Parts: sequence; C-alpha cells; structure tokens
Amino acid sequence: MTRHPLRLMMTTGAIAVLAACEGGLPDFDLRDLGDGFDTSEAVANLPDRPAPDDRGVISYPNYQVAVARSGDTVNAVANRLGQNAGELARFNGLAPDTALRAGELLALPGRVAEPSPATGAPSTGPIQPLDVTAIATTALDRVGEQPATPAATPAPVAVTTGVEPIRHKVQRGETVFSVARLYGVPVSNIAEWNSLGSDLTIREGAFLLIPQAGARRPVTPQPVPEPGTGSPTPTPPSATTPLPAETPAPATATLPAPATPDTGASTPAPAPAASNPSATLVRPVNGTVIREYAPGRNEGIDIGVAAGTAVKAADGGSVAAVTTDTNGVAIVVIKHANNLLTVYTNLDNLTVAKGDSVGRGQTIGKVRAGDPSFLHFETRRGLQSVDPAELLP
Repeated sequence: MTRHPLRLMMTTGAIAVLAACEGGLPDFDLRDLGDGFDTSEAVANLPDRPAPDDRGVISYPNYQVAVARSGDTVNAVANRLGQNAGELARFNGLAPDTALRAGELLALPGRVAEPSPATGAPSTGPIQPLDVTAIATTALDRVGEQPATPAATPAPVAVTTGVEPIRHKVQRGETVFSVARLYGVPVSNIAEWNSLGSDLTIREGAFLLIPQAGARRPVTPQPVPEPGTGSPTPTPPSATTPLPAETPAPATATLPAPATPDTGASTPAPAPAASNPSATLVRPVNGTVIREYAPGRNEGIDIGVAAGTAVKAADGGSVAAVTTDTNGVAIVVIKHANNLLTVYTNLDNLTVAKGDSVGRGQTIGKVRAGDPSFLHFETRRGLQSVDPAELLP
C-alpha cells in the first residue's frame, strides 16, 4: 500500500505551528516514537550556534555566514562586510533591499577577513573541528614516557573548535520539517540556529545551517545490488537451528464432537463485539481502516471510502488550522476540549475556515478522489499522537 510521508510531515507541521502560536517554540522532536525511531540522543548532543564576531561573521573552514542585526537589509550587511550587495543577494535568493530578521543568516559567496580578537572574536581564524582521535592517540603514545629534560612548552595558540554544520540550500517545495527529517535533526534546533520566525517559514534559495552532533556515529551505507540481480535470500531459522522433535499425540486423545444434524434451521450469527466504552468521538467517515495507527510511520489511520464522501467533525470545537501540503491537498485541524486535536487530510471541497466553530458531526469537507480514495484521520493530545481506536466507537 502506498505511504504518504510528505502528507504526514505536513500534518505534523500544521500542528507544530499551531502549538508554537499558543505559547513559545514547542519541542518539535517527535521522533522518540518506539519501533527504533528515536533521535533523543541527537537532541542531547547538538551544540548551540556559535557567537558571531562584532561584524556578525561566523567562520568555518569551508564557508562563512553573516548574522543580521535588527533593521538590517542585504545592502546593510554587504556594506558592513565590504561585499558586493547584488552578489550577496543573488547568492541567498534575495533582493538587495530585502529586510532581514534579527539573527537571520546570510551565506557569504566569498570569504572575508577571518574573525580575530580585533573583530570581537575569542580567537583568530575559522572554527576548527576537534580531532578527538588524534588527541587520544597522542595521549596513549605518551603514556609511560618521562623525558630526561623537560621540553620547553610552546605558547598556546587560541583556536575555537566545534563541529562544522551542514550548509543546506532550500529547494522548491521544501519546508523546515522536510529538511529536519532529511538530516535527522529536530526542527527546534534548525529554527534556533537559523533564527526562524514563529511561522517557521524558509525561502527557496536560502541557506540553512544544520547543526551536527559531535559524537554521532556516521551511518554506514548498505550495498545496493545491481539491477536484475535481486536481493540475497536470508537464511531461514530452520537451516541453522534444528526444529524441536515432534511429540505424537497420545492414542487416547479426545475425539472431536459429532457434527450437529442439519435440521434446516438457520444458525444465529455471532453477537457483534461490544462498542468501545471509552469512545468520546464520532467516526468522521464510515469505512474500512486500510492503514492502521503505527507511531513513527503513520500517526493516525487511513479510512477507505468512496471519493466525495462527506467528512464529519469527530466532536465539537473550533477550526485551529486550515492549510495544504505541497501537492495542494487540504489539511484541517480542529481543537476540542481537554487539549485534544483532531486532524483530517486528503480532503476536498472544504466547508470550514480557520476560526470557525463546528458542531459534533458537522460536515467539514469531502474525501478527495484517489486510488484508493481515503481519509487520513489523527487524534492528538497537544503534539503527541494518540491511537484513534482509543477514542472512536
């Protein structure tokens, strides 16, 4: 069955932006969701953005960036650094007179003079990577050594160390959420490093710095078989571990009960399963669940129904967000009592707008045509997804 990671990403984005508007920047790291999908270690190891010098320059061996001040334009930053304003603007996908947010980053097309104590930096030169392996090796080599005559200690050289972040150029259709997923970095860290606004908007052609954890182990790429060769067949357990010996059933085993004679009377159907006693919502559509709730892979359920089926609000509340993904597919978020949010995607012909009050069972739109056609439905407590089966009858 086809999965919809982009649609899921955009859904999470709509909820995260909503939460951001209601009280500061929330914790967007929604990846500790079980099933091995956990980036909490990365959160702990990600550094803070280095402080710029008095000019606003942060320098790395492979590139430099400038941090804008309040009231800056591209022209102002270029004049301060002695750069060509037109070239600086084109390199960042902007116009020379574009107003910049305080703290916004501009990637420099060419290097300027390195930061130094004269420009307000703690040391001279770019931020250098810390070679932990070399330091450890040198220390081991010197274990047990005792020079006869102490060598003169050279004057220390002030060097700022750190892990060089990845410089990512924003492509058309990308969001901060898709970029965060691409690099396995929390959205909040990207927002803080790049001084994004509360709407988390990023511009096509802009550069983002992606912080990297110094202790993170690189992912070893797996070999990909040549086309037509197929993948190697795993060894079945029975080929490595002998099957247990079968124990024959005793001769006195109970025989099956004799079949009931057919009298022509109809056999009563089994009683239907009891409804969910904890259900607090109504079903947005009546259909078959074609994709179950699976945290980390599917934050809700996909309900297969015919295109054009009316979608109902699962409970009364207010429409907190109406947005679309990059394919133009509508996403509706409704806020209910007790910090509960319901999310509806794959919609068409919406009948509600942001800020509208809706009643329980009120039509909010129709299911969009597709192959198959379905409604994606989520329930969340704040940013944390909840299995809809716990709340639906």
